[in-house]
Amino acid sequence: MLRAALILALTALPVAAQDLPAPVAGQYQLEREHSRVLFKVNHLGFSTYIAPFTGVEATLDFDPENPESMKVQATIQTGSVETLYPDPAFDFNAVITGPDLLDAAQFPAITFTSTGIALTGDNTADVTGDLTLHGVTKPVTLAVTYNGGWGNMPMDPAGARIGFSATGSLNRSDFGMGYGLPAPGTTMGVWDEVKIEIEAEFTSKEAAVPLP
Repeated sequence: MLRAALILALTALPVAAQDLPAPVAGQYQLEREHSRVLFKVNHLGFSTYIAPFTGVEATLDFDPENPESMKVQATIQTGSVETLYPDPAFDFNAVITGPDLLDAAQFPAITFTSTGIALTGDNTADVTGDLTLHGVTKPVTLAVTYNGGWGNMPMDPAGARIGFSATGSLNRSDFGMGYGLPAPGTTMGVWDEVKIEIEAEFTSKEAAVPLP
């Protein structure tokens, strides 16, 4: 309750982030409460199916003075897919994480380790890394936007805080998941391309800038 009250107070505080000390270099941890990792895939050509992973951890070596040197390491628990399927008699989570698709029993973790950062604008970059999914490791590039942050804020118990948005895509067949792909020339199935959307906030008490 205290944490929720603090967050509500932050939303009402009449101070802009640019009036607070800027975030500084340090190692930051993903704050799961304000972060989401979604996958999106076309279903039958009729709609885009969207679901999150709920078990996500990540660390970021952040350096605003030398952004191309930054590194990120993320781990997703494969079995943490949440489909919100409405019929409790059918475990659709188990279908997605079962042997025909993600196979969480054999491959319990999905990992991403950055290998390079190329700046594309004042607050944007392409972050390339090794993605290990379903036992296969391949390079994947994410288009990342730095949304800003602060080095400290009197009512934020987490200390320093920074935020990012990211998008990317992959073909699931490249990672050995061809189950349910449409036959050539048809849309009858779940398509190969999987889009990824990430919203992430990272925090660090150690990197918090001392306040007057």
